[in-house]
Amino acid sequence: MSQYRRNLLLSMAFIVPFGLVTKFYQGAGEAWLNDTFGGIPYEIFWMLLLAIIIPSLRPVTVALSILIATCILECLQLWQPAWLQAIRATLVGRLVLGNTFTWDDFPYYAIGCFIGWLWLRWLQARSVRHRISS
Repeated sequence: MSQYRRNLLLSMAFIVPFGLVTKFYQGAGEAWLNDTFGGIPYEIFWMLLLAIIIPSLRPVTVALSILIATCILECLQLWQPAWLQAIRATLVGRLVLGNTFTWDDFPYYAIGCFIGWLWLRWLQARSVRHRISS
């Protein structure tokens, strides 16, 4: 396994629990943290996953692909057939597909993809430095 993929997996080990905390936090500001800010780690998670699956993709390609895909998923929340609502009623369905369309999510998706882009660039540079020093 490449150093880059190892770094991606370590990043996933951080972002998954962090994202779940933002989704299930209860306390001051929970609505904002659960419903809007949670879009940031959500985007980063999908970017890390895509980069693990296809590590040769450039970070900008990963960021734009995930931003477009998640914006489409957000818009699909306006479509509510019974079968899709049944999927969204499950925990995994709600975490992956969401259940309520809101324009407020889009800026957080963009912020998440920007941070994820920086993160992927940093991981790639770190992996290159590791290879050179080995």
